[in-house]
Amino acid sequence: MKAMSFVRLAALGAVLAASSAASAEEPAFWKFYEQSLKSAKYIDLTHAFAPVQPVWPGFGPAKFKPAVAGADIEGYVKKGEEFTYEKHGFVASAYDLTTDQYGTQLDPPSHWNPKGATISDLPPTFAVRPLVVIDISGKAKTDEGYHLKVSDIEEWEKKHGRIPEGSVVFVRSDWYKKWNEPERFAKAPFPGVSLDALKFLHLERKILFHGHEPLDTDTTPTLEGEYCSCTTISCRPKAWPISTRFPRPAHW
Repeated sequence: MKAMSFVRLAALGAVLAASSAASAEEPAFWKFYEQSLKSAKYIDLTHAFAPVQPVWPGFGPAKFKPAVAGADIEGYVKKGEEFTYEKHGFVASAYDLTTDQYGTQLDPPSHWNPKGATISDLPPTFAVRPLVVIDISGKAKTDEGYHLKVSDIEEWEKKHGRIPEGSVVFVRSDWYKKWNEPERFAKAPFPGVSLDALKFLHLERKILFHGHEPLDTDTTPTLEGEYCSCTTISCRPKAWPISTRFPRPAHW
């Protein structure tokens, strides 16, 4: 009986020891955080949202106003009453948006295809991808209507290697510098991505999606460029990093 109890205790001790050793091992994600994300340089490329924010003329500007109560709350607020610090202890803003196509935003496949995936259909893994930044800002400075060419992509690959399948390609044109000139920002000519370059990136390199700075990247007469690329990100950064390729993870 004593021998059997000893065996059971020994077995239990071995299980506890193994469990303790397993729990002592740092999870892979935390190692990744400590070794990479914790010390990474994070760059905020966003602008403050404002009524005068550049937007495609077909949509028109948003309207900003104070938030008002949507229902009566006895002894506190009446429906339609504006919230104030003095009476309610807080204020809030309300927005009438003419579109979801403001600022940095994602065009999912459903933007063009009635049966395409919506943003809610896209997996969160879309947000963590290898990032390639191809800089055409020098060429766009002398030609504001310059569009990324296949030769620009090949030139980038000569320096950095083949663009990984499933990666994200952002085209830097520095058009964001005209952000405070809403009329000029939204008016052609502006930098973009040629149809040949889009086909090369999506069909040959099989990238996940591409991004650009102007309100639109497609200057084809039939909007074939945006349709064929399926998913794009319109990214209007307030400041680009110096490098044309991020050496460490960056926050957008």
